[in-house]
Amino acid sequence: MVNQYSRTELLIGAEGMELLKGSSVMVFGVGGVGSHCIEALARSGIGKLILIDNDTVSLTNINRQSIAYHSTVGQFKTLVMKERIRDIDPSINVKTYETFVLPENLGRLLDQEEETGAGKIDYIVDAIDTVSAKLALAEEAQRRGIRLISSMGTGNKLHPELFEIDDLSKTSVCPLCRVMRRELKQRGIQHLKVLYSKEKPVDTGGRETGEEPGVRRSIPGSISFVPPTAGLLIAGEVIRELAGLDESSDRPGADKV
Repeated sequence: MVNQYSRTELLIGAEGMELLKGSSVMVFGVGGVGSHCIEALARSGIGKLILIDNDTVSLTNINRQSIAYHSTVGQFKTLVMKERIRDIDPSINVKTYETFVLPENLGRLLDQEEETGAGKIDYIVDAIDTVSAKLALAEEAQRRGIRLISSMGTGNKLHPELFEIDDLSKTSVCPLCRVMRRELKQRGIQHLKVLYSKEKPVDTGGRETGEEPGVRRSIPGSISFVPPTAGLLIAGEVIRELAGLDESSDRPGADKV
């Protein structure tokens, strides 16, 4: 019978579709990377999506985030994303947390979801900016045995074709990867699957933008086609693994956190 997933089923088979339908994916960050990743997961038939982000849509998000329109400015990103998913497939179970992730509350958040949710989280996507939260996610995922993929820096870049997915230990050039390698080594974590780029960041001259009233800080530049590409690549990795189609299982760190 023809349905919205008929074309997907031609590629991954009925068994693959059932595996995706029975999977639960937790996504931290509903921004340029996260929003496009979430949408691809939803359009592929993931059965449950858990979205975590405390931010609201701002005017400057419109250039790259799938949930950002003039009509959604000021709304919680998680809730806009939830409505978008509902329009894609009303049967997808969507849970949202309008929460800022900190090392102090991450464990409680995961405990809460495992206790009140379906009892399992099959995959975690890290699409957040805070290094401390990224490190905490890596620690918690390893401790709980949950697969994790972490997005490294996508700001100040113009060449999405240079993105790669590999083990953190194999990365180079990316400044965030360098920090993560050092900090995770101190925590006894040797492996982490990441999306990163060897592109040297564009020098924006340290210009400051006052996005928030009374707050001026240096922020990275971004463009419409870079973070979304990163999000789609991450979604592809997650979908292939959950559907049992991952051809990179022998890649260093592919089955490790």
